[in-house]
Amino acid sequence: MSLWDVLPDNERQQWVLDPFVSVGPLRFGMSSGETSVALGGIRADVRQHDPQWGTACHTYPDVGVKLYFAADECLCGVSVDALRGPQVLADGAAVVGQVPSELEQWLFERAESREPFTELFYMPRAEAGSLTLGVVLCVQRAADSLRTRPVFLPADVLDDPYHRLPSEAWAIF
Repeated sequence: MSLWDVLPDNERQQWVLDPFVSVGPLRFGMSSGETSVALGGIRADVRQHDPQWGTACHTYPDVGVKLYFAADECLCGVSVDALRGPQVLADGAAVVGQVPSELEQWLFERAESREPFTELFYMPRAEAGSLTLGVVLCVQRAADSLRTRPVFLPADVLDDPYHRLPSEAWAIF
């Protein structure tokens, strides 16, 4: 497998999103110790603290996730690696490592069955998000194409996700 290969869905861990509650084994509000236990006892390879935002980012490359913790040390964001992270099913759809335009179309179609202006939002860099799923569809480079790298959020972060997580969470990888 080369640096840019996207892991097929059948070779990924399979997680399910419970909007605003959990992403696979990770529950929003968990401490960093609890998240390590939920991930099988592994510890983060990289831990960064961002004093500007009051958040910490823990990277788990073996699992393919980055976890963001608020100032109170509670899990407030989960970013899943597009190339090697677990596949997350949201409302029955696979949202990790997908073609961004196809997944954005899926969000549009979901929005049509909901009350106007209650489903979609866009971040400053044009990443689409879902207010009912608590997800922002960021992108990640896979050789000469882009794939979805979703960032999952609890309800209390959706009031201003761009400023509640560090800018690294929204960057193209």
